Amino acid sequence: MTKYKAVMFDAETGAQNIYEFESENHLMEQSRMRLIEAFMEYVDHVELPKEDIRYEIQTALKNHELGVVTAVGVLKLAHGDIPFMVMISRA
Repeated sequence: MTKYKAVMFDAETGAQNIYEFESENHLMEQSRMRLIEAFMEYVDHVELPKEDIRYEIQTALKNHELGVVTAVGVLKLAHGDIPFMVMISRA
């Protein structure tokens, strides 16, 4: 297992949250969507276990040199949609 850090920004409020999660090794070498899926699984099961987390990703970029995946999308929750940006790297 490898530790990852995600910095997530709420586009509406400007709120920023930092999350640390563990997932399989070598996610940075896999597709950028696999790393985003691992983070969203963590959010769904650990951070918001009572919510039915769904999401849409509009764009996702991987900077191989810096080891960062950046994604822009929308969290789809029961009380409404929340636009976000997240940057994920090894912790």
